[in-house]
Amino acid sequence: MPFEKEVLTTGEVAKICNVAPRTVSKWFDSGSLKGYRIPGSRDRRIPTGELIRFMKAHNMPIDGLMTGRTRVLLVDGEREVVDTLQKILTEQTNYEVRIAQNGFSAGMEAERFKPHVLLMDIHLGDGDAKQVADMVRRSENLQFTRIIAMSSKLTDGQVHSLKAMGFDSFLKKPFQVRQVVEAIEAATNIAA
Repeated sequence: MPFEKEVLTTGEVAKICNVAPRTVSKWFDSGSLKGYRIPGSRDRRIPTGELIRFMKAHNMPIDGLMTGRTRVLLVDGEREVVDTLQKILTEQTNYEVRIAQNGFSAGMEAERFKPHVLLMDIHLGDGDAKQVADMVRRSENLQFTRIIAMSSKLTDGQVHSLKAMGFDSFLKKPFQVRQVVEAIEAATNIAA
């Protein structure tokens, strides 16, 4: 899957952008699309981050990058919650689901797994949820990751302040599985 790869060939870029490979080579040779040549070869390689920047700069649709199964990272300090959600989402959807129970492991797993959606309890302790959200927002590898906050303790005013903290949406606990799936689908809908 192209989005999961860190470096792409000109042929892969051509398929994603729906152009001929020769067009990609021209973009590369003109310096519009940054990348590098394989030493001792004329083959070109384009880092995924550079392709994303190029596509955004030229108002190209990025849906070609979002292929494959939706990757969801569940982060909650309560083992029962993450285990139950992982089991249900894995059985009832086509999502690839991984779990973390604290901010540190969430950050490590996010960098490794590159989730499309990070579903995170905001009461992890010591501001871990905000730190993880900040890390995701700063990471070039996680530009498309959407963060959904989960909590049972927030007031309406606090919910509105989540956007400023880097969260894309909010789920109030307790919730039904259908609500979780709807939130994930809304977050991964590429209408932006």
